[in-house]
Amino acid sequence: MADEKKFAGYICTGCGIGERLDAGQLETTAKRDGKLAEVKQHEMLCGKEAIQMIRDDIANEGITHLMLAACSRRAKVEAFTFPEVAISRANLREGVIWLRPDEDDNRETTQEMADDYIRMACAEVKYMNKPVPSGEQELNKTLLVVGGGMTGMTAAVEAAKAGYPVQLVAEEPELGGVWTDLYKRVPFQAAAKDVPNGRDVDLPQPEDPGVETLAAEVAANDKVTVHLNAKITKTSGAPGRFSVDIGTESGGTATENVGAIIQASDYKPYDAGQLPEFAYGKTPDVVTGFELEKLAKEAAGGPIKRPSDGKEVKSVAFIQCAGQRSDKEGHLPYCSGFCCTESIKQAMYFKEQNADCDATVLFDDLRTPGAAGEDFYRAAQQAMVTFSKGKATEVVADGGLKVKFKDLILDEDTELDCDLVVLATGQVPNVGPDPYAQLAVEEAEDEEEKAKAQALLENAPPSILNLDYRQGTDLPQLKHGFVDSHFICFPYETRRTGIYAAGPVRRPMDMKQAMEDAVGATMKAIQAVENAGQGRAAHPRVGDLSYPTFRKEGCTQCKRCTVECPFGAINEDEQKYPLFNESRCRRCGTCMGACPVRVISFENYSIDTVGQQLKNVEVPDEFEEKPRILALACENDAYPALDMAAQAGEELTPWARVIPIRCLGSVSLSWVTDALNSGYDGIVLMGCRRDDDYQCHFVRGSAMAAERMSKVGDTLQSLNLEPERVAIYEVAITDTKRAPQLINDMAETVDKIGMSPFKF
Repeated sequence: MADEKKFAGYICTGCGIGERLDAGQLETTAKRDGKLAEVKQHEMLCGKEAIQMIRDDIANEGITHLMLAACSRRAKVEAFTFPEVAISRANLREGVIWLRPDEDDNRETTQEMADDYIRMACAEVKYMNKPVPSGEQELNKTLLVVGGGMTGMTAAVEAAKAGYPVQLVAEEPELGGVWTDLYKRVPFQAAAKDVPNGRDVDLPQPEDPGVETLAAEVAANDKVTVHLNAKITKTSGAPGRFSVDIGTESGGTATENVGAIIQASDYKPYDAGQLPEFAYGKTPDVVTGFELEKLAKEAAGGPIKRPSDGKEVKSVAFIQCAGQRSDKEGHLPYCSGFCCTESIKQAMYFKEQNADCDATVLFDDLRTPGAAGEDFYRAAQQAMVTFSKGKATEVVADGGLKVKFKDLILDEDTELDCDLVVLATGQVPNVGPDPYAQLAVEEAEDEEEKAKAQALLENAPPSILNLDYRQGTDLPQLKHGFVDSHFICFPYETRRTGIYAAGPVRRPMDMKQAMEDAVGATMKAIQAVENAGQGRAAHPRVGDLSYPTFRKEGCTQCKRCTVECPFGAINEDEQKYPLFNESRCRRCGTCMGACPVRVISFENYSIDTVGQQLKNVEVPDEFEEKPRILALACENDAYPALDMAAQAGEELTPWARVIPIRCLGSVSLSWVTDALNSGYDGIVLMGCRRDDDYQCHFVRGSAMAAERMSKVGDTLQSLNLEPERVAIYEVAITDTKRAPQLINDMAETVDKIGMSPFKF
């Protein structure tokens, strides 16, 4: 029959596996316990000869399912890629021999560990199927870029260079965005060095901003279509097949189909009207850094004049962190990252254009990120800009301007007279309303709860993307309103698959950083387009063809899968059953772990692929005094940490059996109860960090798993088991010593409280 499954196993004896383990016994275990009809050994399974042997067996023998017993599934990925079959891998190198001491006393338990991993891999592959594309995918190479600033224009140009057409949408009547009025920019490069003398040459100076040049390049590129005075009125679909309605200035609508989206909507300047203590709005001679750029541009290289009377500025004070790095209501609690170098640049305007002008920068901490940072600061010092460590408290406008400040060096209150005060205000991300606030309104259970949720949305900004998602109209946000694009795990990625964030919309940054950000987001968007065209998953499971399906007759319509999916990949049909969107899906399995009736699965990852692994571990009875500890380890952090621990020579208890899982969010409570009922003495769940600085590659998986597992105590109590037998931890990929130690700690706990009474 065409759909008949045929299994084969291959055991590697290289990398010390054959010296440390009895390969003949492993083969016997695969045949006897794993029920594999065909098992072969090879001294270098990843070598050309062995790979060809496997390919020949697939082609000639009709093999459909492979069990490979060798190194970690994270190693030799390219060598062991056989897309035409389903594959499971038994980790004998990093998972066994590298984590166990090479001593005679340990040989028996080390062999037992290896035999179990063979059984587990055989059980896993029997419940796997080869994933195939859903048939929904499309290849649309056009990218949508939302935002006409330096970030958006850079993204458009880079995409066009790579051969991908771009639809660029800008709300403004011209390209440039927030940088349109920029007179000059902070230099992008450090100073040149005269190496023989170690002498500085040509310290960096303010440069032409390049906004008009880039705008002209965009306009001249036949692969870029620009929509000015336009807004996105609706975005529907999925990666590879987004449909976008663009509202035009005339009131019409243009509909474009795109493969991926880059939100480069940049930022809005902080409202200095919230700083009455600095006399902003009381006198025109107190301006923001953004407003000073207009004054400098109007001066066109000549003396900069104060707005009140048009007289040449003879003294100017720059107040750093104006309304920033402050917990005061209405202020920004964060550093905007670009203000110090901007103020240095603007102070140099005055030293160059206004004869004998005193320019003073009042700062608490001076931060100059970027290649030119320190050199640019020294260039300002050489230009005789005064840097004074002081904290401004008030600006008095009474005939002239008087800046009152605390001198942080002399520890005394003092003041400074000047003609002009420049407030270094920060960046506020230009984002739409927080979708989780929108969702709270829709899912409110009573009018009072709904009213509270509605109040949070009253002052929300207008939508930017107008997403047609049940989870809200825009991209989810972090605590300060920046688009949620994690800086460690997945820069540019957002919680909406195929939509990428770039520039100050995702964190505060200067122009150079924003342009570099645009390049990174563009590369991600291109990758998303190509993956969507083949039905493959996006980061971090790039290339995975699997997607969730469910058994309709068992579904209770509880909505847990739709609510808990972090990526908006599950809607509901007219009958309120889940409706999966494979192109939006990241393949984390969170929906599978959320399902209380266990009807959701993937072809290559399911309740059974993991459940059968833990059930096929040989659990000794209590008289053998050999405990069994199950470790469910996140494949993105905890499992790599264990691999690296093995490489570093760390030791793991022989009682542990580790199963890699896609995400802690995919863990079903049935795995925990089945393991306990099978006689496991302890269970360790290892996921990612889950607070505001989360490191979960699937955003909320680790947090939701922790929430679910908080109820496992009831299960333990009903079984008359100690709560210490199940532990959940946050593990980083760098925890190479801590990861194995957590499992070893469970072994010590079992030693103290005794083995499980459920042993057979």
